[in-house]
Amino acid sequence: MTPAEKREITGMLKEKFSQYSNFYITNTDALTVAQVNKLRRICFDKNVEMKVAKNTLIRKAMESIDAERFQEVYPSLHGVTALLFSENGKDPAMIISSFRTESKTKKPVLKAAFIDGSVYTGDDQLEALQTLKGKFELIGEVIGLLQSPAQNLMSALNAGSKLASLVKALEDRETA
Repeated sequence: MTPAEKREITGMLKEKFSQYSNFYITNTDALTVAQVNKLRRICFDKNVEMKVAKNTLIRKAMESIDAERFQEVYPSLHGVTALLFSENGKDPAMIISSFRTESKTKKPVLKAAFIDGSVYTGDDQLEALQTLKGKFELIGEVIGLLQSPAQNLMSALNAGSKLASLVKALEDRETA
């Protein structure tokens, strides 16, 4: 690989790390070409970008952005590495899990995941990553929590007016 090609790949990776706040580092070693192509197709369908690059170039791209920010990820850069970039931190975990189930294999192996500044290392974290709530799910929950007191107040006020009309009806019947 020429120095110009290395600079081009490093620049592309740097752009991806800047663009996405979520990425997974996986080991796709021992997957056949057909399996890798199938994984790429699934990623494409789910709007997840899959990139394969040399570990040294990945590390250089990360260091050029912010060496401290990615410090916990560096130990995971060994062996065959495929990167999965996604807007939603949960999608790559779901893809890996479903791919393993369909292919009846234990690959790809999760080496690390960088989700909004938090690092999850090891394949055992895959289940935890599948249960992460997305940005829009969390926003929906917060809005629901904020609306709840107002809805309770409105219900109480409506119930109060019904109670008042019931008391008025009983009072009117009493006088009649």
